[in-house]
Amino acid sequence: MSSFIQIPEDAPFSTEQRAWLGQFLSNLLAGAASAAAAPAGPAVPVTILWGSQTGNAEGLAKKLVKTLKKGNFEPEVFDMAAYDKGRLPQEKNLLVITSTYGDGEPPDNAAELYNWLLSDAPPRLEGVQFSVLALGDTNYPDFCKCGIDFDTRLAQLGASRLFNRIDSDVDYDDPFKQWSDGIVGLLAPAGAPSSNGAAVEQVETGYSKKNPFPSPIVQNFNLNGPGEKQTHHVALSLEGSGLDYEVGDALGVYPQNPPSVVDEILAALPFNTKVTVPLPDGGEVSLRDALISNYDIGTLNKSLIQKWQARSGSPFLRSLVQADDKKAWDDFCWGRDLIDLVLDYPADFTDAEDFVATLKKLQPRLYSIASSPKAHPGEVHLCVGIVRYDTFGRKRGGICSTFLSDRANGVQPGVFVHSNKAFRLPENGDTPVIMVGPGTGIAPFRAFLEERKATGAKGPNWLFFGNPHSKSDFLYGEELTAFQKDGTLQKLDLAWSRDQKEKVYVQNLMVQHGAELWKWFQDGAAFYVCGDASRMAKDVDAALHTIAEQHGGLSKDDAAAWVNQLKKDKRYLRDVY
Repeated sequence: MSSFIQIPEDAPFSTEQRAWLGQFLSNLLAGAASAAAAPAGPAVPVTILWGSQTGNAEGLAKKLVKTLKKGNFEPEVFDMAAYDKGRLPQEKNLLVITSTYGDGEPPDNAAELYNWLLSDAPPRLEGVQFSVLALGDTNYPDFCKCGIDFDTRLAQLGASRLFNRIDSDVDYDDPFKQWSDGIVGLLAPAGAPSSNGAAVEQVETGYSKKNPFPSPIVQNFNLNGPGEKQTHHVALSLEGSGLDYEVGDALGVYPQNPPSVVDEILAALPFNTKVTVPLPDGGEVSLRDALISNYDIGTLNKSLIQKWQARSGSPFLRSLVQADDKKAWDDFCWGRDLIDLVLDYPADFTDAEDFVATLKKLQPRLYSIASSPKAHPGEVHLCVGIVRYDTFGRKRGGICSTFLSDRANGVQPGVFVHSNKAFRLPENGDTPVIMVGPGTGIAPFRAFLEERKATGAKGPNWLFFGNPHSKSDFLYGEELTAFQKDGTLQKLDLAWSRDQKEKVYVQNLMVQHGAELWKWFQDGAAFYVCGDASRMAKDVDAALHTIAEQHGGLSKDDAAAWVNQLKKDKRYLRDVY
């Protein structure tokens, strides 16, 4: 038997990761033949729980199950909403994969388990081993909060960490591999060959997030009437891509940064900028091209400012980093981009490669798909609100929205389909459907109505839509009116918040029509919400509770239980951001 290989303590790994890597290398050197000949032992039980708003965590959980089935493991995987929490104290090895959305909130399917776990109700969990993979986005202040809360609470209840929590930014492939490989290595029965994730990973073919399809734009126009507001209808061709989508899915779009801003940054940098630099995924291009197409220059976050401060010598940035105050971080990052750091807090970089090493990869933006493939074969449609604003004396805008509206002429954006199984129409076409989608939240519901019409679904449809002004902001107004005339859309309620003295929103109309909505629910209606998570979706949820109390005669607790049951039954689905 080979001696155990010690990984140096200053290696960039946690204690558990060093132990696993040492064991892995020792087994490797001992020879595959002896490992294969050793008795495998009993299968190791593993329970995987996922909390997912858009499908990423669910996809990773199912990927992990496939990896575990290649080895001597007995995996079970559960949607958190369907998990029997009574079995929690009996779990041997518990793996949690969860995202965070909104203001640090759990995904809808994780909310009940999350709230229960953080209450005084759960029992002690001594004897349970666990590990958490948290998905998040460092551009949001409560980065990975849901996963952090699961990890902290499980430990407080006496469970022991099998493997340290890993917090993953938007690019989660490498952190997931590090986490899953580490867990598999630690859990593999002694003497049994562990099923290393890399050994079983399928080679990806075709167009995907890693290999986006260059999609020609076939339509691109403003849906709003006269005024400052812009909401673009963008139709892209999928001909020849092999990409398929279903209504409820999202389209990932890779944007480009404004060349004018990139040129301003280059002019202010204190080193030779006419050089090539490495790209986040390998290869190299000119610094200018890299800043236009590959690196994020449109957002500031805590990690970037910490790296910048170390090179800038700015007393203000030093005080910001040392204070580590959440409100101060939020106040400073709001309305500022990379150009502000470059001009206002000059930093010393060794060279261009050192400079891009501080930046994040430019990420794709996900847009709810606004079309049915049955109504528009070979195309995919988006409804994009164009974000423009002035801060600190500069005109700014959303990177992807202004790319599509201002800079995409003659460009073929890289796109991919992001499946969202958590936002699907009912399988039974007779089911009544209620949709709440103000502003660009109309997108998936235009697709739903096209799909219901194309499939001949008999169930009635009810749409709540809202925007500031009826004359300029009735997105897809002609199409919605046509759906009413041909019988596809039975009820259309419109909330124009600024057309009268009293502001009216979709949630107000829901409460006004509470009696009829309650009847639709009693008839088995499915309820869908799309749009802003922080305000609108919370207000709509509160309206739903009010309707259950006023027209169902339920107490507050019973109304909450009814709403939770709707979620469990997949009759209350949200696509919120």
